[in-house]
Amino acid sequence: MMYLGVSFFLTSIMLGVGLAMDAFSVSLANGLNEPTMKKQKMCGVAGVFAMFQFAMPMIGWICVSTIAKLFSVFELFIPWIALVLLGYIGGKMLYEGVRCKETKEEKTEVGRKALFVQGIATSIDALSVGFTISNYNWFEAMLACILIGIVTFCICYAGLCIGKKAGMKLAGKAGILGGVILILIGLEIFITSFL
Repeated sequence: MMYLGVSFFLTSIMLGVGLAMDAFSVSLANGLNEPTMKKQKMCGVAGVFAMFQFAMPMIGWICVSTIAKLFSVFELFIPWIALVLLGYIGGKMLYEGVRCKETKEEKTEVGRKALFVQGIATSIDALSVGFTISNYNWFEAMLACILIGIVTFCICYAGLCIGKKAGMKLAGKAGILGGVILILIGLEIFITSFL
């Protein structure tokens, strides 16, 4: 068992910050798209991202500990999956933002299905963190993933708050900006995976 010192906690928190950046950007886009979002829903949205960022490294750790060869083959598809999912959600948000601007319709809220897809798309690359923590025992891996989840929740909640404030100021353009952000995140995940 590794010693759970400052280094362990610092590493886990920094992993959380790094992994949460895509979820932060998506939270920002969600806040832009829905500037009237209530605090309870904000906690739910941040909670979904935190849950996925907790679960994916844990699933990665389990895969590395058991079926590592199959996992390494699946890892090749991660950038493609993220690109398709975020491209779809971002494109839909962009389309709805343009349509609402033309027809002066009310903006749509972030639904459960869209949030679930966003959660998967922004956390799927966290599966590879299972390789990073493969030398941890079960307790250490679980603790590291819990810390990653907590950090993600805090960062995503902040993203929602910032997005909401900007969304109030940007009014009709917020949905369009949110959609563009999601598409760019998908492209960034895809492109950086080949660098």
